[in-house]
Amino acid sequence: MFTPVDTRARVDTVARRLGDAIELGLLSDGEQLPGETELAAQLGVSTVTLREALMALRQQGLVTTRRGRGGGSFVTVPEGPAEDRLRARLADWSTEELRDLGDHWAAVSGAAALLAAQRTQPGDLRPLARTVDELTRAEDPAARSRLYGRFHVELAAAAQSARLTREEVALQAELGALLVLVLDDTAYHASVADRHRSVISAVQDEADERARMLAEQCVRESVGRLIALRLAPATRAPEPRPEEDTDGQDHRARPPHRGRP
Repeated sequence: MFTPVDTRARVDTVARRLGDAIELGLLSDGEQLPGETELAAQLGVSTVTLREALMALRQQGLVTTRRGRGGGSFVTVPEGPAEDRLRARLADWSTEELRDLGDHWAAVSGAAALLAAQRTQPGDLRPLARTVDELTRAEDPAARSRLYGRFHVELAAAAQSARLTREEVALQAELGALLVLVLDDTAYHASVADRHRSVISAVQDEADERARMLAEQCVRESVGRLIALRLAPATRAPEPRPEEDTDGQDHRARPPHRGRP
């Protein structure tokens, strides 16, 4: 309990969060980041940790630092496909880390859906419905990823739980950009939108256990696809996996799954 904190992990977390914001287009090319003291305070880390994270981002070509008057740290979106950079970032995660994060995310979203079904009024669901409508129409994978994350944050807000909402925001900051890699699949994109509608319907019907189950399945399936992508050879697209396939094991020797996408 009282062993030293792994400060390197904190550096990686900050670098991932800022890097994901750049990949998702939340920070635009050439945009200046806040000053180091201000940004460190916003992220809740020391300036030393922030500087190491910025150094890692410079090495990735995502940030440029200029000295002197008018200087600072500026966003630099590298040339080349964003998908290649995201795949490289996915490779930094072990399957055990992805599985553990998926378990945590499923628990948070499931609890949010259950509480929302018990606590919401009909008007509380309008933001969720708007987000699903936008998700259905979204053609860009990055936009789909943002809307996917927004849905789960709004679901936690509908549960009237500040803690669950903060947890969802943190999870989206940590994992959200990687969902671009699975949401470029048109069929899966449609499946996600349908499942989100089912969650709303269950919440509206006050079917709390059904809402919890649907929210958990949505998350587990997405993380399962990320794990499959992480394990797949770089030369070949991964076979879709069922939602319970999140055990972090290498399934390449198994026959392809023939169930629903």
